[in-house]
Amino acid sequence: MSRKNDIERIWDIIEKVVVCMLTTQFADGLRARPLEARPDRDAGLIFFVTDIHSPKEEEIEARPDVGLVFIDSSDKAYLSITGRACIIHDADLTKAAWRKTDELWWPGGPSDPNVCLLQIEPSTVELWDGPTSSVATVFEFAKARLTGKKPNLGENRKVTVKM
Repeated sequence: MSRKNDIERIWDIIEKVVVCMLTTQFADGLRARPLEARPDRDAGLIFFVTDIHSPKEEEIEARPDVGLVFIDSSDKAYLSITGRACIIHDADLTKAAWRKTDELWWPGGPSDPNVCLLQIEPSTVELWDGPTSSVATVFEFAKARLTGKKPNLGENRKVTVKM
């Protein structure tokens, strides 16, 4: 697969899966939590609408290197993304990323003083594309057991994304 196709595949997965695990660093180690991604393919950025009082804001200000994991179990595709995060207080950008369901947490809308955006600039993406068929996966495990060889569970490629 070409680099351009790899990058398109990555954005397709991000847009399809939507919810990912965001991992931040804190004094005692790493912390992961699920968040709803708001990808901007054209800008090469991933946004998250979040609360300014969340511990992740302090963690990101102290250590902006983060990890994102997207899993598309129906397509057997897995992404591990490393990137740099920053906190943005911009009502116009928040409005662009806003979804109606966000009002459940922030009834004041995108200009609610408790809402902000996390912006992630991806730097490295690791992509695993597995066999989409469960039958193929079972076959590969059975074949591996009989032959002693590793199962062919798809392609793993590391893509360095320059945005």
